Amino acid sequence: MPKSLILSISLIMLSTLSHSLNFPIDSRVPGGIAVINLETAEKVQAEFQGKKIWQIKDKDDNYWAIIGIPLSQKPGYVNFLVNGKEKKFLIENKAYKEQYLTVKRKHSNPPADQIKRIQKESRLSKKAFTRFSEINQDAAFNAFLLPSHGPISSPFGLKRFFNEQPRRPHSGIDIAAPRGADIIAPADGEIILTGNFFFNGNSIFIDHGQGLITMYCHMDTLEVEQGKMVKAGELIGKIGSTGRATGPHLHWTVSLNNTRIEPLLFLAPDSL
Repeated sequence: MPKSLILSISLIMLSTLSHSLNFPIDSRVPGGIAVINLETAEKVQAEFQGKKIWQIKDKDDNYWAIIGIPLSQKPGYVNFLVNGKEKKFLIENKAYKEQYLTVKRKHSNPPADQIKRIQKESRLSKKAFTRFSEINQDAAFNAFLLPSHGPISSPFGLKRFFNEQPRRPHSGIDIAAPRGADIIAPADGEIILTGNFFFNGNSIFIDHGQGLITMYCHMDTLEVEQGKMVKAGELIGKIGSTGRATGPHLHWTVSLNNTRIEPLLFLAPDSL
């Protein structure tokens, strides 16, 4: 049996297992997630690359580690720590496509008078993504709702070029929808940051707990305020094209242990 077919079957089996246990989909590739049974009925001290790990309890009271894998991670075995002891898991290779976009010059090469603003916004975003709170710490995992309805115009992990200049890989997915369409919270959480950002336009960050943060960009309007607790399905904003955008759409990022990962791994298989 070809190796590629074996890998595909394995990923399908892992996906089925993950959803039967109410976990995100296990996909051990750069930009993916490792779902690992910790084989303990108590929470442990767990870290990956110096960052705390999200832990979920299953129906049999065993804890599982949910680890976000960086897009920059090279294939091969990697270590994580459980109570100070090293454990390993294997990361497979994955190739992502390339995308070339033409954007306004000020968003490709921002003017000097905007650098301080951009740096300040970068610090605010970093603080949000590095947050590790106890929100929803004992709640069972429920598959995310899709935050807006429309085709995915740019998938996760694209190697992007703006005006022929290479940029970081696409750290989320773009959902194409008409201006003014609803954007909802995919899961319960707290609004920890809102604002108008130079690159991302009108944006919202939601903390879902245990290092799981989601971000929503290019919104037309924000319908919630910072500090508000929201429920899955609650309206948080409207589709727009603010910031660096070529048209109305939602850029949706999912971050785990300060690592941007494939958002589709959090959705139920029949949600797209």
